[in-house]
Amino acid sequence: MANPFTIGLVQMRSTTDPAENLARAIGKVAEAADRGAQIICLPELFLSEYFCRTEDDKLFDLAQPVPGPLTAAFEKVAREKKVALIVSLFERRAPGVYHNTCAVLDADGSFLGKYRKMHIPDDPLYYEKFYFTPGDLGFPNFDTKHARVGVQICWDQWYPEGSRITALGGAQVIFYPTSIGWHPGEKAEFGAAQLDAWRTIHRGHAIANGVYAAAVNRVGFEGGPQKGDTGLEFWGNSFVADPFGRVVAEASNDKEEILVVECNPALSEDTRRNWPFLRDRRIDAYPPILNRWLDEKK
Repeated sequence: MANPFTIGLVQMRSTTDPAENLARAIGKVAEAADRGAQIICLPELFLSEYFCRTEDDKLFDLAQPVPGPLTAAFEKVAREKKVALIVSLFERRAPGVYHNTCAVLDADGSFLGKYRKMHIPDDPLYYEKFYFTPGDLGFPNFDTKHARVGVQICWDQWYPEGSRITALGGAQVIFYPTSIGWHPGEKAEFGAAQLDAWRTIHRGHAIANGVYAAAVNRVGFEGGPQKGDTGLEFWGNSFVADPFGRVVAEASNDKEEILVVECNPALSEDTRRNWPFLRDRRIDAYPPILNRWLDEKK
C-alpha cells in the first residue's frame, strides 16, 4: 500500500505586476512546505491578473516557453524545500500557438512534464479561445517523489471524461488549478448556486473515481469598473475532497490562505472496494460517448 502524502493549496491574489506575483507565490510555496506540504499547487495563471477578461493581442507578451524562466524559478524552491510543484502558466509554444499549461516539477527540481488545458471556454470575461490552443497532450499522470498526480485546469473541471481518464491513469490526487469567480451583475441572483455547482462537480469527481480532488482558486476582485471593465470577483473557496466526497479542508471566499491536507491512499483503496464504480463500468457500452450528439435515426 502506498504511503500517505501531504498536499498544499495556495489560494492567492494576483496583481498586474508579474515580478510581485512570482515573489509572493514563491514565498507561499515555501510557507506551505514549512507546514509539511509535499506536493503544492498554485492557482491558474497566477503570474498576472486573469487577462482573458479582454481580447488584446499585446497580452500574448505574457507567455513564455515551458520549460522556461518561470519553471526555472520554481525548480530552485522545489529543490530547496524538497517539494513537488504544480505551476500554472501561459505557454508560448510557437508564434501564434499558445496554451494554458501546468508544469509539474518533482521534489528534486526536475521537470516531469506538462499538462495543457483541453477544454477552452469562451464566455463573457472568459475569452480564452482568443488566447489558447486546446491541449494536445491528453490526460497524463506524473510520478512525483511523494505520489502519482493528475491535473485538470479550470474549465476542464466541468467535464467528467477528463477526470475519469486521469483517474484511470492511476492518479492518487487530481489537482484543479482554477480562476473562477462571479460577474458582479450576476452574484446576487446566481452566485450561491454557481459556487455550489462548482463544489458539487469536484466532489462528484472524487466520489466517481475514488480519488482526492484538490481545487485551488485565486481570490480578490480584478477589473476597473471606472474604465468600463466590470471585472470579476474570484470566489476563493479552495478545498480538498476525499475519495468519499467529504470536504476535508476549505478556504474562505475573500482571503489568501494555504491549505495543508494529508491524503491517505488507503482510503481510496477502501472506498473503491466498497463503491466499485471502476469495476462495474460497462466499457463495452460506451462507444456512443465519442459522438458530439446522438441524432435520432431517420
